[in-house]
Amino acid sequence: MPRVLSLFLPTWPTDRLRRTTGDALPRDVPLALKTKVGSKRIISAVDDFARQLGLYRGMPVAKAQVLVENLQLVDADLEADSVALEKLARWVLKRYSPIVAVDPRDGLVLDVTGCDHLHGGEEGLIKDIRRRLEEVGVSTCAALADTWGAAHALARFGDQAVAIVPPGKTGDSIIKLPVAALRLDRDLVDELLLLGIETVGELAAKPRAPLARRYGPSMFRRIDQAFGRVAEPIMSVACPELISITRVFAEPIGAPETLEKYTRRLVEQMCERLEEVGQGARRLDLHFVRIDNRIEAISVATAKPVREPKRLKKLLCDKIETVDPGFGIEKMVMVAVHAEALAYNQIGAAFAEPSRADVEDLWDILANRYGGDRLYRAVSVATDIPERAIRRLPPTSTETGSRRNIDFRRPTRLFNRPEAIQTLSELPDHPPRQFTWRGQRFQVSRADGPERIKGEWWQSEGEAGKVRDYFILEVANGERFWVFRTGDGQHTDTGALSWYLHGKFE
Repeated sequence: MPRVLSLFLPTWPTDRLRRTTGDALPRDVPLALKTKVGSKRIISAVDDFARQLGLYRGMPVAKAQVLVENLQLVDADLEADSVALEKLARWVLKRYSPIVAVDPRDGLVLDVTGCDHLHGGEEGLIKDIRRRLEEVGVSTCAALADTWGAAHALARFGDQAVAIVPPGKTGDSIIKLPVAALRLDRDLVDELLLLGIETVGELAAKPRAPLARRYGPSMFRRIDQAFGRVAEPIMSVACPELISITRVFAEPIGAPETLEKYTRRLVEQMCERLEEVGQGARRLDLHFVRIDNRIEAISVATAKPVREPKRLKKLLCDKIETVDPGFGIEKMVMVAVHAEALAYNQIGAAFAEPSRADVEDLWDILANRYGGDRLYRAVSVATDIPERAIRRLPPTSTETGSRRNIDFRRPTRLFNRPEAIQTLSELPDHPPRQFTWRGQRFQVSRADGPERIKGEWWQSEGEAGKVRDYFILEVANGERFWVFRTGDGQHTDTGALSWYLHGKFE
């Protein structure tokens, strides 16, 4: 079942303008864009601050200036907004989905079928997109559903900034939304409101023939598209600089072995094109255009630039089983979404031992099979706090990390969260004689410590004055645990201490 993500950018014109002008338009002053409709000057866009003050799109400029004294008024540039939105779509295309289209005039639509696992699921995908856009000053609302129409409606007329509709529940999620959510002409929406039809559910329940005869078939076509009864293809934006190979078939194909055969041929042609321009692919998208206008897509990414046909064939062919050919595939399009310069390197004589094992092929297979976030390198960070001492890096990174904590004894297994334990201790400054963890009691035979670690007050005000005293405890069966007590270093009453188990030496 297809999954479609709609990104709504409610303040796109003002966000784009602020990114262009920098500090010339401060965010602590309300901003509005103006345009002319005939002889009238009206507000075409407002930022969040101006919206909170009561301004809205379509308001007369004179009225807006009366309501807000320090209002920043700038001429709108619809063409620049459109060009920038298409550039944003190409940026999203390279990072998140092989099928991305502009949803005029303030949004994007993505076919994310089969792409969510690369970002930890659908929630992780949406979270990552929104985080990246917010970092550059672009506000977003997002909705994920089975159809473009439903996702578009929920992103703009839903009551949540992020809405994820479970597969198969699309119809139930939109029946209470207003009819304006169906992407109908404004005049048609006004006509329906005069008839007393206010929600999508009310319109869907009406007899079709009388309304279609009066208002045309477009109204119910939008309903069928939103409910998934009629396919609505997403025509992805094109990147002129990208290398693409297209194969059109005289007769539709659908057998897995046939799809694999032509996939291999497209890979060979793609590698030849990449060699001509001296580049290697970092990400390849393969689109399968079905005869019912639906597009099935698979995508593979590599740790380093690659143009070896054998490796790329294996990566793509492993994913062909996820393609639903329907009644047949009439066209295949392969696109090198991300390519980098790649030159030939001397690897030494054939009889010489390689200086380093070639595991890049294994990296690519595992990353594309289980997700790019599942494969990483861990390096040390210069910090005293144990849970911050490790940072994840891509497997191809050459960074070695800090050697600050190399001489400290640390457990091989560190828990994600320290677990509370119950202890029996004679003195507050001594290690416990026994402790209970997960319902099991351990008798301490040997102990070493304490090692005092203070909170990093420059990272968080809440850590100022915080102290942990760590002990290494060896129990009767030979197991060694890493425990700590919390406090401020001034405790004299043992009942005021809290003990936690943070790791095990294995």
